[in-house]
Amino acid sequence: MLSTARLPRSPSGWTMAVFGALAAALGVVGLVSPDTMIRLMGLDPISAAHRADGDHTLLFLTASSMAALNMGVYYVLAALTDWKPFFRWTVPFRLLTCTVFTLAVVTGRAPAGFLGVGLWEGLGALATGLALRYEKRTAGTEGAASSGGSQASGA
Repeated sequence: MLSTARLPRSPSGWTMAVFGALAAALGVVGLVSPDTMIRLMGLDPISAAHRADGDHTLLFLTASSMAALNMGVYYVLAALTDWKPFFRWTVPFRLLTCTVFTLAVVTGRAPAGFLGVGLWEGLGALATGLALRYEKRTAGTEGAASSGGSQASGA
């Protein structure tokens, strides 16, 4: 049975853990089966026989998959330690990633299937940001209730 020390302790921690686990899993998929990753993005894989000389698609997919695996592990570890400053730092950068990826599709630099990657980043950032906001408000309400109670009893 898992102890609670091995699970995220806050809603924002859960958003980070889920995002991290998905990123790590997709990183592994990209490393083990690049064509599967390409298909998951709604793209058609090209066989090695049809790749042009100097086509470095698989190299870049390997690099980004390794980065996704590493990032996913970082996110899960941050979630398990409930490292809220890290959670906060990720929100604007994940929104930036969403913007850049979305603009890549809008400007024709990337195919429409890539939009899902941007939306995944953006929705994950919003979920984490909203969870952090909720936690801050809840902590403020709990603090006011406990300080109000001690003032009344101390009067």
